[in-house]
Amino acid sequence: MIVRRRAALAGIAVIVMLCLAAVTGPAGAQESSPEAGDVTAAPQAVAVTPVAHDDEIATRIEDILQATGWYPDIEVNATDGVVFLDGVTGSDEHRGWARDLASKTQDVVAVVNRITVKPEIDWSFRPATSEITILLRNGLASLPLVVLALVILPLAFFAAIFVARMIEWILRDQVDSPFLRSVIARTAAIPVFLIGLYIVLQVAGLTQLALSILGGAGVAGIIVGFAFRDIAENFLASLLLSIRQPFRRGDYIAVGGQEGTVQSMNTRSTLLMSLEGNHIQIPNATVFKNTIVNYSAAPARQEFLEIGVGYDVSIAVAQEIIRKVLVDHAAVLEEPEEPLVLVDSLGSSTVNLRAYFWFDGRAYSVLKIRSALLRLVKKALIEEHISMPDHAREVIFPQGVPVISMDGSPEAPQPAYAPAIEAIPAPAPEVPESGASATTSEGDLENEIESLERHAASADIPEAEEDLLSTSDTKP
Repeated sequence: MIVRRRAALAGIAVIVMLCLAAVTGPAGAQESSPEAGDVTAAPQAVAVTPVAHDDEIATRIEDILQATGWYPDIEVNATDGVVFLDGVTGSDEHRGWARDLASKTQDVVAVVNRITVKPEIDWSFRPATSEITILLRNGLASLPLVVLALVILPLAFFAAIFVARMIEWILRDQVDSPFLRSVIARTAAIPVFLIGLYIVLQVAGLTQLALSILGGAGVAGIIVGFAFRDIAENFLASLLLSIRQPFRRGDYIAVGGQEGTVQSMNTRSTLLMSLEGNHIQIPNATVFKNTIVNYSAAPARQEFLEIGVGYDVSIAVAQEIIRKVLVDHAAVLEEPEEPLVLVDSLGSSTVNLRAYFWFDGRAYSVLKIRSALLRLVKKALIEEHISMPDHAREVIFPQGVPVISMDGSPEAPQPAYAPAIEAIPAPAPEVPESGASATTSEGDLENEIESLERHAASADIPEAEEDLLSTSDTKP
């Protein structure tokens, strides 16, 4: 009967303590005043018939706490298996340790921890010297790992370099671009170094730390990628351009509204030199995303001339005269197609013709050939009395201009060409036109790219030193 009464009282006490803890909340649980304390239930099942008496439980716990020296003036009381701890300690760890000790004692059903934490002020250097000693001991203990890292990491680094060079040597005949070879070699060599790094971290027991660092590096990489998006975009564009190779060094291309001869390409931009001798740097992302016109991809290029002849002449005769001039010129090719002279439009005072012809774009300059052919076409048309009227100041009357006198009698028709505003001045004496395929002013019609290349060789452009176009990526 007494045992049942004690068990009932102990159960009631536990319920009361738990209710008090629930009412006071977390703030009350953390209060370190003697009137309140932490209430902890026993981890084991509560025995109906306790073996140890309350006095024995309190004495045993108090003896253990006093033996540690952490709890001056400690007082332990036990009532029906509920242990009350009162006293002072120097840290929260010691306060928690006393609570755990009491809760694990035999026949303890609950613990009320009212120990107050009062940190001790220590004016000595013992904590600092203790930490330094621990640090030195840990350093000496990890010395073998440091030696292992100093051995494995350099070996992994040199192994990665060896693998990269071997891959570049293997790919030198399969991949023309040196930049692409370098990217492939480095991509294959990085895992070799990472294997050595993983071995060091695994032996040192820092695998989890390494994963955390890699995760942080990944997040940092995303942030840096957004911050330097244009740089990364240009780098990827240079890689793709090295793979696709839409142009080579020395090609004359047009891209992004700019035209020029390709000088070099780095990881940021492509360098062109215009026909005026100006250096143009175009971002690789712009080059990759825009339409590229490569005039040097094939030697044969097609060009056209625009000529206007009068309405009073035979179009077929004018076409044949122009075609013969083009066919007889040495710079005009017969393949892939002979010159064609087609009617383009009917203007206000002229019939506009377009003469299409092919020429070797690598050997001849398009500007010089146009000049020479226009000069020869004009000479041939004038010699054959083919009119080329100026629509700005001439009005054409194919049937002539009828004139009626004051008395109503018609007079002879005036010439077919009548002045629109002012009288046509007397024709100047004819000056013989040169029939040479090229005049001194036109030079020898050769392509000006070679002279531009000589000009570019003397230019000082720092970014041109890093050239991703290999020596084989030049125009033949």
